[in-house]
Amino acid sequence: MAAGNKKNETKIERKSDCEFVITRTFDAPVRLVFEAWTRAELMKKWWVPRSIPMELLSCETDVRVGGTYRFVFRHDGGEMAFHGKYLEVVPNERIVWTNDEGEEGGQVTTLVFEDQGEKTLLVMTERYPSKEALEAGAGAEQGLPEQHAQLDALLATMLQQS
Repeated sequence: MAAGNKKNETKIERKSDCEFVITRTFDAPVRLVFEAWTRAELMKKWWVPRSIPMELLSCETDVRVGGTYRFVFRHDGGEMAFHGKYLEVVPNERIVWTNDEGEEGGQVTTLVFEDQGEKTLLVMTERYPSKEALEAGAGAEQGLPEQHAQLDALLATMLQQS
């Protein structure tokens, strides 16, 4: 499944019963893409797809090995939070974090930033502890093309300012 503009499509592929791989090229150098994924004040600008009736109330990140994150959203009249910890952080190359909401543990997300000069190929792998956990979370990836388009817009602004 793919969506977005033809130049830089968000490609989502189910690799197994427990794994999705999402790829997307961004027209910005890796340092800016990495910064957009690691600075809370930047994440607030692109993280929630605008078409979803959800508001990001708070975004706390401590992007380092052993650091944690917590995002709190308002959705359907209530609040929900996502939280976890960073397992691996290699600046401008890789981030690995857990999503710790589920009873059996949530997915582990790995971002790999591939430097392509003035562009960045982002490869995101989401591994779930079971097929059932993946199915329970299925659908969230549908917002990724819009989320990535919003990230594109932010990166364009960051490029103009740098």
